[in-house]
Amino acid sequence: MNIALIGATGFVGSAVLEELLSRGHQVRALQRDPSKLAARAGLEVRAVDVLAEGGFATELAGVDAVVSAYNAGWGNPDLYDDFLRGSDAIAAAARDAGVRLLVVGGAGSLFIAPGQQLVDSPAFPAEWKSGALAAREALNRLRADSSGLDWTFVSPAMHLAPGERTGRYRLGGEQPVVDAQGESRISVADLAVAIVDELEQPRHRRGRFTAAY
Repeated sequence: MNIALIGATGFVGSAVLEELLSRGHQVRALQRDPSKLAARAGLEVRAVDVLAEGGFATELAGVDAVVSAYNAGWGNPDLYDDFLRGSDAIAAAARDAGVRLLVVGGAGSLFIAPGQQLVDSPAFPAEWKSGALAAREALNRLRADSSGLDWTFVSPAMHLAPGERTGRYRLGGEQPVVDAQGESRISVADLAVAIVDELEQPRHRRGRFTAAY
């Protein structure tokens, strides 16, 4: 497939890039600063600012899907607003181009108890809260979309860290997937495996899934 990727130099985006290329897919990386990505086989880099006026649907011509690993910057004082502006712009571009959208969100919107999402728990780290709240709202907006946009939202495990690619994972829906020790965890490499698997064999159209060991 030909996949547009937003956030290709980020923590999750860089892992998705490697997984896509390793499987022989063509990747069109849409970067505000193209110089951050070196040229390599299977990779096309275009200068795109998702927050620029006018949108960027034309940059999605010819792709089969767009993966958004967009992050407005954890140190950004306007993280919440900028994340939503960017997320809305990405959804609009995918909608206008008529291509599938897979959004990499956070674990904060997963339900840890009836009616309680992780981001609302007292133990949720304050430094991640603004971004988690924005990601939750982005998911709510996708769910409210009535345009027929073909979207999927993926929430990683509660603990996402560097680590080896094992190629194994388990899937869930609205609650965290936990192992025998009660932990919800996955390596970023295996999260990328789950994301590319979903691109190749869609199972969660217009819905959310989570992946963990």
